[in-house]
Amino acid sequence: MITTIAILVIATIFFVNGKVRSDIVALCALIALLITHVLTVEEALSGFSNSVIVMMVGLFIVSGAILQTGLAKLISAKMLKLAGKSELKLYLLVMLVTACLGGLVSNVGTVALMLPIVVSMASGINMSVRKILMPLAFASSLGGMMTLIGTPPNLIIQQTLSNAGGQNLKFLTFLPVGFVCVLIGTVILLILSKIFLSKSDDEKEIGNKTRKSLNELIREYGVLNNLSRLKVKSFSSIQGKTIIDLDVRNKYNLNILEIRRGNKGGQNNLFKNIEQKFVDKDIVIRKEDILYVSGGKEFVHRFAKDFQLEVYDEEERELNDTAADSMAFYDIGIAEIVLMPTSKLVNQSVKDAGFRDKYNVNVLGIQRKKEYLNENIADIKFHSNDVLLVQGTWQNIGRLSRDDSDWVVLGQPLEEASKVTYDYKAPLVGVIMLLMVVMMVFDFIPIEPVTAVLIASMLMILTGCFRNVEAAYKTINWESIFLIGGMMPMSLALEKTGVSTLISDTLVSSLGNVGPYALMAGIYFTTSFITLFISNTATSVLMAPIALSSATSLGLNPVPFLFAVTYGASMCFVSPFSTPANALVMTPGQYSFMDYVKVGGPMQLIIGVIMVFILPMFFPFK
Repeated sequence: MITTIAILVIATIFFVNGKVRSDIVALCALIALLITHVLTVEEALSGFSNSVIVMMVGLFIVSGAILQTGLAKLISAKMLKLAGKSELKLYLLVMLVTACLGGLVSNVGTVALMLPIVVSMASGINMSVRKILMPLAFASSLGGMMTLIGTPPNLIIQQTLSNAGGQNLKFLTFLPVGFVCVLIGTVILLILSKIFLSKSDDEKEIGNKTRKSLNELIREYGVLNNLSRLKVKSFSSIQGKTIIDLDVRNKYNLNILEIRRGNKGGQNNLFKNIEQKFVDKDIVIRKEDILYVSGGKEFVHRFAKDFQLEVYDEEERELNDTAADSMAFYDIGIAEIVLMPTSKLVNQSVKDAGFRDKYNVNVLGIQRKKEYLNENIADIKFHSNDVLLVQGTWQNIGRLSRDDSDWVVLGQPLEEASKVTYDYKAPLVGVIMLLMVVMMVFDFIPIEPVTAVLIASMLMILTGCFRNVEAAYKTINWESIFLIGGMMPMSLALEKTGVSTLISDTLVSSLGNVGPYALMAGIYFTTSFITLFISNTATSVLMAPIALSSATSLGLNPVPFLFAVTYGASMCFVSPFSTPANALVMTPGQYSFMDYVKVGGPMQLIIGVIMVFILPMFFPFK
């Protein structure tokens, strides 16, 4: 018992200190329990075979697909438009949308997704972002309490109850209390944010510091002004010819940027079948190909007439918003590069520089001081400090930052590629998400929640919602997985050595005689206090067995006490470091530590008191 307590105390000190990663601390504690023979090898590794761990891996992949396809962003952006110019409407919509997303996506993913949208909307109505970003972070935690998968502590108490032979908590078991929690939190935050989160005198514009999006770059360089789409018909004489045969650059002063084939259902097709081809010299033109051509209108028409091509969207050329939809970046991307003053390309023309031959990229436009050059690009000579907009496959653009010292690539191309959302897959992800929820909610479908999550995660990968399998793996937060897997055996060690029984007996002897409400309050606020120093996941792993033991020793229903653990662990707002979501909004909102204390402290205390009385209404003690 003393050894276990000593290992737990040391681990807690390292958790609080924060200088060593939490997953490393958890694994070191696990190894210490093995070396001291507190746990057997099988017991120590049991956390990594737990269904909670497997479910969390699947949920990370599902959440990643929601973000990668832009589904959540699409829904959120459309709903936020309802706010108009009203700060109150914006606040209520942000709380509603974020809470709903928080029930299905991790709170970090939810905040990362909503942050740029909320900043943009606040700017549009001249609202201080300080008033809305902290509520955004808190709403993600509140929303996580509405579903089984909303936050890891929910899964942990479900597993604890199941292991003890109790009832299985369903997907929506959390919804009634979670809804009350969201409602109460929304009202409290509305008042506290108006009092404590007024506009700061030194607040700076956030949007100016963000990098331009890919479509913004396209518009900025005026690429759309010279972009045409030409369709190869069955009678077109261009079929079977290669790009080198056409020699369109010299004969027509045009540049074929890319070829798309197989788009059979438009951009919003549920199972879109589209293939983007970067134009190299050996590619052969086929029937039904769509050529994306850059150049003057008169040259485009002459080229189309000579080869019997259909000008695919001539009437839409003047509409930038519509034309922008024709530029996609799934396989082919764009990037800006700055020519160094010492570059050997200075005074060379674009045609002679050989970007296409050497690097398989096109130069779409040139920014020279405040002027943008995009006509007759092939003959333009480079100047030092020119900024070039180049286009090619993401891999070839990535090569530019490694293969030459004549320029500097602005941004990280491969990182930009990972940010490109597969918008056309959004409806498919929605269907898979709905399927997963139906399997979890309805009892007549004999599938366990972990199985439903695994099915959904594999469907996300197999249907191409990620760029590749590696992209799916990158969505998994392995630090969280190893933290939980490493800490789960700690609760087993506490139970095995009698520490849990000792703490439980202390809580029961000191508070049990006062009544179940006092015991619940003790469990709730003990959990809430510990969460100030270590993660809510680690806290719930430690406190769930104690709550279970305390309740059963008094012959009470353990469910409300376990809910007290998950709510005490998740409703932690008093510190920017209590949850990753809180920390994520600290810099853009320009909050101080005391801002969290002023707003989060009263909110955490009020919700705690209310939950102590609300939980028994939904889950009686007897």
